[in-house]
Amino acid sequence: MSFRLAPHAASAGFQLEAHDVVSSTNALALDRAREGHPGNLWVVSKKQDGGRGRRGRPWATLEGNLAATLLKVLHNDLSHAATLGFVAGLSLSEALDAVAPNARISIGLDGGGGGNVRRFELKWPNDVLASGSKMAGILLESTMLPGGSLAIAVGIGVNVAAYPTDVPYPATSLAALGARADAETLFLALSDAWTDIERVWDGGRGLSAIRDRWLQRAAGLGSEVAVQLEGNIVRGIFETIDQDCRFVIRDAQGETIKIAAGDVHFGAVASAGSS
Repeated sequence: MSFRLAPHAASAGFQLEAHDVVSSTNALALDRAREGHPGNLWVVSKKQDGGRGRRGRPWATLEGNLAATLLKVLHNDLSHAATLGFVAGLSLSEALDAVAPNARISIGLDGGGGGNVRRFELKWPNDVLASGSKMAGILLESTMLPGGSLAIAVGIGVNVAAYPTDVPYPATSLAALGARADAETLFLALSDAWTDIERVWDGGRGLSAIRDRWLQRAAGLGSEVAVQLEGNIVRGIFETIDQDCRFVIRDAQGETIKIAAGDVHFGAVASAGSS
């Protein structure tokens, strides 16, 4: 099976550029924007060897996994551009539900918490978890275009056939969970789910509904967390995300802290007295 768009996505005007191997789907998507592509372009591959994660960390997509980037070009209100990452998380989790209904996933592990019973959970700001282990990561990169438009590459990397073992956190893959879906099948479902969820987002006008749906899948909601902020550790109870999708915790003194960017840790790491 080759990569293809869901009929719903194709009829909505999305386009597809598929590769066997790329250095970075995000970089290719931004190149297309600089070349004049108007956006709504999916760039996909089953192997990526030069990708990046958050804070410039290397992110390689192993053979058989999914590297997918959606190019969006925004012309007007850019204030909600960063919240496309939450659209991506919701779209991917719904696609995973669709293609892996029988995956062996435990509920309520350290990465879950809070009584959440959704099978694939969303870890703020940009990870998808299964049984507390990382299944996927999301990275938004952007560049300004002539005329003031903003090109955004919404990068989504998913462990389908394999997962990395040389990382400092638990990871898993669809294959490890007993699911038989391949990268092409997952992308088909992802392109379909994105089309519907972006319509809800509606250029940021529907962000409140996106926030509500994201919280239904939130990993660690109501549990103790530790957030690393440029060398400092902030601890507290994960209460919610606010209207701007910032991470909201309540510390031991009862103070509310709103965090725009940081690395979140659950379980034993969050409970430890030192970093």
